[in-house]
Amino acid sequence: MDVVTKAEVDKVERVALDAKPIRPRDAATLILLDGKGDEILVLMGRRHARHAFMPGKFVFPGGRTDPADSHIPTATALHPDEEARLTAGIGRTSPARARAIALSAIRETYEEAGLLIGQKGVFATAKRDWKGFVEHGVIPSLQALRFVARAITPPNRVRRFDTRFLAAWRDDVAVELPDGGPTNELEDVVWLPLAKARQADIPDITRTVLEGLEIRLAQDPLLSPGGRVPFYRLVRNRFVREIL
Repeated sequence: MDVVTKAEVDKVERVALDAKPIRPRDAATLILLDGKGDEILVLMGRRHARHAFMPGKFVFPGGRTDPADSHIPTATALHPDEEARLTAGIGRTSPARARAIALSAIRETYEEAGLLIGQKGVFATAKRDWKGFVEHGVIPSLQALRFVARAITPPNRVRRFDTRFLAAWRDDVAVELPDGGPTNELEDVVWLPLAKARQADIPDITRTVLEGLEIRLAQDPLLSPGGRVPFYRLVRNRFVREIL
């Protein structure tokens, strides 16, 4: 991967400021949780410093939704209440698109952290990005995913994403690869207590989402389906929080 210099990033940002706002692309990220006694840990990794988008920040595994994600078979479907939340709000998010977005969170968690969420079994697909699930005999599963937040990157940024934050538990992981995932998107992948995760070098929106998730977990430790989902975006130069 080519190294992106700060001067190049600054140039791109100047061009972005003068250009028409970029349309945000669908993306998903997975907040993987692990209960340890009275403490809950969350999986995070540090983005490489050479990345143009959020360099050096601790983030959850995630990325944009790819076309191939629309054609992947699954062991279980999204819970109907979760699908309803994912298709709510601005934009045209069909049930099929909601399914693809959720699958992209599972794929990115494999690629970046080496954790395959699903059920053991025979899985077949010709899609290259999903070959790890074929090799390790894991059928992706959507039933355990919980939609916990949505955020759209403000205009005039280098890249813009319409990101859905999904959560799952470590018990939903069928295979953990000891050497991590096949990409080098994240380094220093670690399990952090929620309180320490909020104190790490994380993007502001990540901290906001974590704070909201802690409140939800305090009220609903099992993350029941159909919970209220905060939606963060900039409206007329004002940061707003809506509920889906």
